[in-house]
Parts: sequence; C-alpha cells; structure tokens
Amino acid sequence: MNKIKFNRFHGGVSHCLTMSYDDGPKEDARLLDIFNTNGIKGTFHLNSGNIFSRYPEDKLADVYAGHEISCHMASHPFPVDLPDMANLLEIQEDRRILERAAGYVVRGMSYPFGNYSAHVIGLLRTAGIEYSRTTRATNNWNLPEDFMEWHPTCHHNGGIVEKFADFITEDRWGRPKLFYVWGHSFEFPRDDNWGMMEEFCKLAGGRDDIWYATNIEIVDYVNAQKALRFSADCDKVYNPTCTDVWFTVNGETVCCGAGKSLIL
Repeated sequence: MNKIKFNRFHGGVSHCLTMSYDDGPKEDARLLDIFNTNGIKGTFHLNSGNIFSRYPEDKLADVYAGHEISCHMASHPFPVDLPDMANLLEIQEDRRILERAAGYVVRGMSYPFGNYSAHVIGLLRTAGIEYSRTTRATNNWNLPEDFMEWHPTCHHNGGIVEKFADFITEDRWGRPKLFYVWGHSFEFPRDDNWGMMEEFCKLAGGRDDIWYATNIEIVDYVNAQKALRFSADCDKVYNPTCTDVWFTVNGETVCCGAGKSLIL
C-alpha cells in the first residue's frame, strides 16, 4: 500500500508562514508596507465599531489589499461576558460592515482579549465563522486540531528572529510546519522595536521554500486536503474541490489538481 502523508502546503513546500494582527490601529499602514516589501501575507482582525475612524470605509479594501480582512467583533467585548444574542449581534454586525468594505465574504476572527469558551465557539460557528485565533502561544509549528481554537506559535515579542532558524531547519519527521505570529502593530512604537519586525521579515520573506498565506487561505487549503477521496488501496485519488492539493506518496511530492483524479 502507498504511504500517503499530508505534509505539503500550497506549491509542494513543507513550511508556511502567516501573520495575524488585531484592532486595525494606524500603525498597520507601516506594518503592511513591511509585509508587502518582503512578500509576506497577513490577516488583520478589525473592529467595525472604530476602524473607520482611522481608515475611510471606501479605502479599507485598498489599505489591506493582498491581505485578509477578518473579524474581531464590532466593539471588542469580552465574549464570555455577553448573552448569546449580544454575541451574535457583535459578530454579525462586524461581518456585515467589514464585508461591505472589503468586497468579499469575511469568514474568520480572533477573540477579543483572547476571551472565549466552548459555548462562544458554538455561537460563532452558527454565525458563519470558520476559524478564530486565541492568544495562547504554543511555541511549536503544529497545525491546530480545531481552527475555531487556533493557538498561534507566539507573539511577535516571543523571539521570532531566533525562532526562525529552528523553524526552517528543525527536522519534524517529515511533518508540515506552520509559523504563526500574532500581535498589535501599535506595540512596535510603544516597545521601540520596529527594527525587530523589519529584520524578521527580511529574514523570512522572499523564500521559495515557504508558503506565505493568510489565515483563511490555510483553512481552505487544509480543508481541501481533508476533502480528497482515496481508493481503498490508496492507489487512486479524486480531488472534488476547486483547490490544487499537494501531498507525498512514498516520499515523493504529488499534486492533485482541482477537480482532477490521479492514479498513484
């Protein structure tokens, strides 16, 4: 029987980097410039209740072009402290306003204050949210067991420059590696460490062995992997999705194109 492993990201690489930033402060403009210069992608979790005091609604899509606009609840509440209807209103209002400004369906979120519960997760699923990031660092490169409880690798103050060497070289028995960094861009002038982020992005950006992805791109890709249909002998595969998917067969990288079937 073929030995099949889901250990490749888009393009057949085994490493992925994603950046995740909250609240939409004015410092996002400089952070976006650093990302764009180095070919790095980010997801920006915004509060519709105050974002337009910093970026005009008709300019929001342009400001975050090439990156993902995602929810952070309309007024940045503690979700666990709210009744169900208030939570639903917070997320639906955030989605509705951000979707109007972004021009696409917004499907992701990060928890305000990192505050959530199993019950809140259930409400968010009902409201159309497909992933949500916490603030709990794993300090590893693992994909989440549940995208609704997506723990990042670390905050940007967690030694990301030093961690990158381990990320790109550490042997994980052929497993895929995701480096997930989160934070708030207003922290850079506060902590006087814009230079650290610039150094990291120069070090990590522009490589052909890393897939640079937004949060929702990772979710969609992993879901497409899981949607592959294999024969009982694992010698044939069918991809019913609209996403090309890479994996290994007996150690060799294979791509099954969107809507295609392969004999392995």
